[in-house]
Amino acid sequence: MSEELAILYQDEWLVVIDKPAGYLVHPAREPQEGDLVAMKILRDQIGKRVYTIHRLDRPTSGVLLLGLDKKVAHHLHKALEYHDFEKKYWAVVQGVSEQNSWECHVPIQKDEGAPVREAHTSFKVLESYQHPALADQPCSEENQGNTLSLIEAVPHTGRFHQIRRHLLDTDLPIVGDYRYAGIERCDQLGQLLGTGTRMLLQAKSLSIAHPVTGESLTFTAPVGENFKKCFPSLG
Repeated sequence: MSEELAILYQDEWLVVIDKPAGYLVHPAREPQEGDLVAMKILRDQIGKRVYTIHRLDRPTSGVLLLGLDKKVAHHLHKALEYHDFEKKYWAVVQGVSEQNSWECHVPIQKDEGAPVREAHTSFKVLESYQHPALADQPCSEENQGNTLSLIEAVPHTGRFHQIRRHLLDTDLPIVGDYRYAGIERCDQLGQLLGTGTRMLLQAKSLSIAHPVTGESLTFTAPVGENFKKCFPSLG
């Protein structure tokens, strides 16, 4: 049986949770036994129907906004479409960027044969740390030594795996991103850092104007335990 979800905010129109890594936002097209579906768990937890507003990838943790009213949910969908949300993500990568902040505009194609679409993400280095567990790691094209960097990412468009792919384009794939960083590398880092198979990408904060009251709201997820293992300063 799944544990209750951490609710960061709730009123009669909205509910915001801290989605754990490994949970789906809504049921998969081909459900598997043991799937943990956040919207179903939350519905049962609060005893109300919930409406999804946006998505987080299954391995991504953090702030997830859902509606409790159909009309309000529709309004929020429109706000998302017009980029009236401000989202900030945290990612842990192995290596050091040549710049403290940068913009990535590499276009993204979801699948082969799909249209290539414009994409834009802003990145900023929050901290770099020479992790003692990686002291013996040699530098190479695939492995940038013993330094981890905590990156803040702000997506200005909403493309498929945008932050993950834009960091890959910068040669800084996310720790634990098995899809893009490679199985062997992820297994090795997960074992050394004690983060297992988790991808270290968190939806850190979400800022919106309340669709009913107009109040400016910012929801922030607590620092994930795996982030603290990589950066002791966060503990």
